[in-house]
This record gives sequence, structure tokens and C-alpha cells, in this order.
Amino acid sequence: MSECCQKKTLRSEEEKKIITNRINRIEGQLTGIKKMIQENRYCNDVLIQLSAVENSVKSLSNHILENHLYSCVTRDLENGELEIIDELISLFKKFNK
Repeated sequence: MSECCQKKTLRSEEEKKIITNRINRIEGQLTGIKKMIQENRYCNDVLIQLSAVENSVKSLSNHILENHLYSCVTRDLENGELEIIDELISLFKKFNK
């Protein structure tokens, strides 16, 4: 099992609710796009909705990243676990593909 799967992030119930609501909205957007395809909607309209989903996912990713920096990364650095820096470098490389 990789290191990332052994670690856990404790999130408050409020934070879980915020993230879950955002994921539910994204799922709703994707369902709408699927329906648009089934209805043979115009490509331009579908692409606009796909762009909206992409922006929603990026926004959620940024939200989770920000929380990660303030919680997990801060905790690891305070505990002297400097390998978190390598983890962050790898993460930023994936974000910037």
C-alpha cells in the first residue's frame, strides 16, 4: 500500500458536508451533460457545460489543496516530517499537467 493510502485526513462534519455538496453539484452537472448528449444538443452548448464542470472540479481541488496545506502539511512540518515537501512537489507536478 502506498504512503498516501496509509495517511488519513480528519475533516469536520461541516467540511465533509461542504465537499459532499460540491461533489453532488458536479454530479448533477455531469448528469445534465449526459442528458444533453442523449437529446442531441448543440456541441457548443455541451462544451460550455463541460467547461463549467471543469471549473467546478478545479475549484473543489483548490479548496481541498488549501485545507491540506493548512492542516496536514502544517502538522507534518511541525512534527519534523520533511518528506511532506516531496509529496507536495509531486502533487504540484500533477496539478500542472
